[in-house]
Amino acid sequence: MSRVGSQSIALPQGVEAAYAERQVQVKGPKGELAVPMVSDEINVVVGDGRIDVERTSETKEVRSFHGLTRSLIANAVTGVHQGFEKRLEIYGVGYRAESQGNKLTLHLGYSHPIEYEAPEGVQINTEEVAGEAQVAIVVQGIDKQAVGQVAAEIRFKRKPDSYKGKGVRYQNEVIHIKAGKAAVT
Repeated sequence: MSRVGSQSIALPQGVEAAYAERQVQVKGPKGELAVPMVSDEINVVVGDGRIDVERTSETKEVRSFHGLTRSLIANAVTGVHQGFEKRLEIYGVGYRAESQGNKLTLHLGYSHPIEYEAPEGVQINTEEVAGEAQVAIVVQGIDKQAVGQVAAEIRFKRKPDSYKGKGVRYQNEVIHIKAGKAAVT
């Protein structure tokens, strides 16, 4: 039996779920998400303030989809109830970010500013950290996958340098700084 798949998903106050046409519809205070089924061998039972995921076969593929489906539904429930958030920090002299609506302008040491527009359902904001202007980027949304993808795309614009540590990194990300060239005497 799948350890993840066999656990029930509790529906918090204000969250509703329905299962129809091989997908789970989840509605909550922050929005609405639909989770399609990844296998025909997986069934979902909604009722009594909880969601149960069951499988009808014991093949290896269906067993792996059992836990995956339960995780996807649990992420949707958490997303419509609380939302998801990723924080990025910018390190480097002259590196900064500005947000206007869903548009992010990054100044990361290139000869031109980089414009990034967030997809629908994802919000991008900038914050001050330790008195410095516009050095933290906050990515928020109800879809966990979309929030993570946007954060990864922003980080990709200037990955942290392994010699000086300059660039865009996740909050609390540890960068191992390499030693520079040693002078030969």
